[in-house]
Amino acid sequence: MKRVAAAVSTETIDNLMSRARDRRRTQRVKVTLLGRYMLEDRREFPCQTIDVSPGGVALFAPVRPTIGSRIIAYLDEIGRIEGVAVRHLDTGFAAALTGTATKREKLADQLTWLANRQALGLPEDRRHERVQPINPRSTLILSDGREYLIKLVDVSLSGAGMKTDARPPLGSLVTVGKTHGRVVREFEGGIAVEFIRSFDPASFDESVKL
Repeated sequence: MKRVAAAVSTETIDNLMSRARDRRRTQRVKVTLLGRYMLEDRREFPCQTIDVSPGGVALFAPVRPTIGSRIIAYLDEIGRIEGVAVRHLDTGFAAALTGTATKREKLADQLTWLANRQALGLPEDRRHERVQPINPRSTLILSDGREYLIKLVDVSLSGAGMKTDARPPLGSLVTVGKTHGRVVREFEGGIAVEFIRSFDPASFDESVKL
């Protein structure tokens, strides 16, 4: 019985991903991925995807490149992509992706997997395990010195999510408690910060203090 169930499950996944792959060769997938991008002058900034397709990407980004200029981005769970800036957005920019047909096909597969992960009931991939701190109360200090009381939602070796009314710009430097980081994402009711220096795994647990 277990072998039959496994075969059915595998066939269901294969069929679902095959159908979705055909639809998504040009369709944009709304997926939230963190990463970094580099401009032609080699400056680098953090970013967050708005949507992605094998032919293009829209990014939340603190600095917009010149239209027609080349960009390189490294996105969690996708890796390196290259493209040309084609449109400015209020909160970032859109780029047309360049690359071989093989790279586009690989990206289509990756997007299909990401888009269907939730439907398949699979856990979200994360670079580091997140914990809920025992003491969730802390402070957020912005680059201009303004200070806010916050509630930590979760913390990992490399970052933290927090509830706060503050809305510092993406990419801006902040201090969470005594830990320095950059704002990498906004969500309803809060923000996410990536630490400048990761915690030591040997001393990291729910009792962590920022």
